[in-house]
Amino acid sequence: MDKVVATALDAVSDVPEGASLAVGGFGLSGVPTVLIQALFERGVSGLSVVSNNCGAMESGLAVLLAASRIGRVTGSYIGANKEFARQYLAGELEVELIPQGTLAERLRAGGAGIPAFYTPAGVGTQVADGGLPWRYDGSGGVALASPPKEVRDFDGTEYVLERGIRTDFALVRAAKGDRHGNLVFNKSTRNFNPLAAMAGRVTIAEVEELVEPGAIDPDAVHLPGIFVQRVVALTPEQAADKKIEQRTVSVPAARGSVNG
Repeated sequence: MDKVVATALDAVSDVPEGASLAVGGFGLSGVPTVLIQALFERGVSGLSVVSNNCGAMESGLAVLLAASRIGRVTGSYIGANKEFARQYLAGELEVELIPQGTLAERLRAGGAGIPAFYTPAGVGTQVADGGLPWRYDGSGGVALASPPKEVRDFDGTEYVLERGIRTDFALVRAAKGDRHGNLVFNKSTRNFNPLAAMAGRVTIAEVEELVEPGAIDPDAVHLPGIFVQRVVALTPEQAADKKIEQRTVSVPAARGSVNG
């Protein structure tokens, strides 16, 4: 089955108002920026987003966030996104912060058809006991707090019950993909993209390099095409447009130094 869609706008054309989205990427690495921009251009709002973070440096999900298109975020990292923090503290945005490993497993479990699982992460904290601020009232008070979760003892150790995550759509970015939706991710872009792709009922992948079926060694496939419904091939310019969140360079050695 050829899953290639002509444009990113075509690929997200049926994402409705208030849809839930699992979005891949880690920081600025592996973020499906072209699909996110297409959603922005469509004007879709009221979105519930599940992602490790919500964009940075006015890139990725930060584009939708700054336009007040996102109503709820499930993630594990606010980081240096000042607009994310401002909207959260002002009561404009509902935020469910959970441990990063738990988020990864909740996405994987949802995609694997596992409704819930037990983990020791968060036991003895507000993650399990409830009371984490999901929404502030804009005056420093908590308008909505997280509920308590089931905690159970297994062999003398307590575990908290976490539910798998399923979303209406998933947006991911891959280094390579074929027309059947088989995907390959490059290095750290593999952190959350495969998991987000599994969680979506309709998964849309933007790929930096589109190849024909059979061109990818089956043993090299990171995510089978069974999890992907649509593929968008990026232009060379789109594929090369990658920002660096923290640019660090070494200090040049002085002339005449021992190492010079």
